[in-house]
Amino acid sequence: MFSCDLYKNPTVKQAIYFFFCQKKHRRHKQVDRTEVIRSCVNPTYSKVFTLDFYFEEVQRLRFELYDINNSSHNGLKEADFLGSVECTLGQVSHLDITAEELTGNDDYIELSFSARKLDDKDFFSKSDPFLEIYRLNDDATLQLVYRTETVMNNLNPVWKTFKVSLNSLCSGDHERKLQCTVWDWDSNGKHDYIGEFEATFKEMRGAIDGRQVQWPCMNPKYKVKKKNYKNSGIVILNQCKVIKMHSFLDYIMGGCQIQFTVAIDFTASNGDPRNSCSLHYIHPYQPNEYLKALVAVGEICQDYDSDKMFPAFGFGAQIPPDYKVSHDFAVNFNEDNPECAGIQGVVEAYQACLPKLQLYGPTNIAPIIQKVANSASQEVHTKEAMQYFILLILTDGVITDMADTREAIVQASHLPMSVIIVGIGNADFSDMQMLDGDDGILRSPKGEPVLRDIVQFVPFRNFKHASPAALAKSVLAEVPNQVVDYYNSKGIKPKVPSEYQSSRQFGP
Repeated sequence: MFSCDLYKNPTVKQAIYFFFCQKKHRRHKQVDRTEVIRSCVNPTYSKVFTLDFYFEEVQRLRFELYDINNSSHNGLKEADFLGSVECTLGQVSHLDITAEELTGNDDYIELSFSARKLDDKDFFSKSDPFLEIYRLNDDATLQLVYRTETVMNNLNPVWKTFKVSLNSLCSGDHERKLQCTVWDWDSNGKHDYIGEFEATFKEMRGAIDGRQVQWPCMNPKYKVKKKNYKNSGIVILNQCKVIKMHSFLDYIMGGCQIQFTVAIDFTASNGDPRNSCSLHYIHPYQPNEYLKALVAVGEICQDYDSDKMFPAFGFGAQIPPDYKVSHDFAVNFNEDNPECAGIQGVVEAYQACLPKLQLYGPTNIAPIIQKVANSASQEVHTKEAMQYFILLILTDGVITDMADTREAIVQASHLPMSVIIVGIGNADFSDMQMLDGDDGILRSPKGEPVLRDIVQFVPFRNFKHASPAALAKSVLAEVPNQVVDYYNSKGIKPKVPSEYQSSRQFGP
């Protein structure tokens, strides 16, 4: 893992830095963005970007800089693009970026600071103080970790409680030095220095039990010039709370099951299954793209489901006996029990149903998302991390119920659920990128944003000549973080293995 922090950027009134990790096949995926720095010609950003480092891969990065207007509510749509730079992760030493290996500790620290009797730097009012915390790096440089908000006209400020990861604060080293600086904010960006002090996380831990930890805020120049100088105020840590961040493996070992569901597109645009040009054609020696995608993803997910029984649904076909169009029918035609035994059972049910269907349309996927969401909603009431739902949708074209689908995804983002969409064939899938959320926050037709990014979209054609493992890696890469983000956001801890005696067999 690497933590990359930008130091300087061109002069702008208000700027926001975007960080992109370039995907293969000429697509970019937004990783994160900095905070907005206002009215400052040489801003230092406190936002830390964390990404996995793969020695065996060329990881291309793109940094984009934008000027954000006061009235901007639509992100990049109303922002002015100022410039960009591209490089690989292996070249970061050539940029104003630091890269430091992290320890793997994902815990967060919650800190509550206040100050007392700070120096007054203003003539006609009191100081407007804010606090900055810097980490001392191994190369003796200082890295901004966090900047508080400004408390206006107050020499005894109480800053808002904030959270920062232990890795960002001190790289997991409890005795690493931290430099804390207090400033008097000025609207022209030329903030007045009040004073500073050194601390360590080991010292901060003294406030874990509700006790206060205090440091004198010192101005070195005043200490030399003023004979009776004591300090420029006292900074107080009122609370230090360690928030345990559990890993994906913690939840799996605690008994969390991955409930894997498959949904297959049976619309007429796939072509007559009896024709060799059809996307649903069953070749005697070569599996079609639907089967390749199903097996590649399913074989990974099935190892995290103890009973290995998977619901499989179809949409967009006329089904027997009355041949009415359905958008969420059981592929095995057993509506009371749509589960299939293992991925091979799903494959067999898919192949068996094709001669019995009449491919039709339209391509509506909201009903199947809502069906799985209904099951996931039952898990919410348990207040335990026991079932997380993954819906794999295999489709050959642009969906026709985009508004309903956006609404369904926004609602599902509140549930223990992820949606994987694999585009089959050579259709134009440009509209599907919106659902992925990589190019901006997905919103419902009413403007409600997703609570979490739960959708991953991948065109199968990008992996047509790659190994099944490459496709599975691409579509499942975000799932562990989505699982952890959901349960952590709900404050749900994994059960420890001693509390949950698992008889599951992982792997073959």
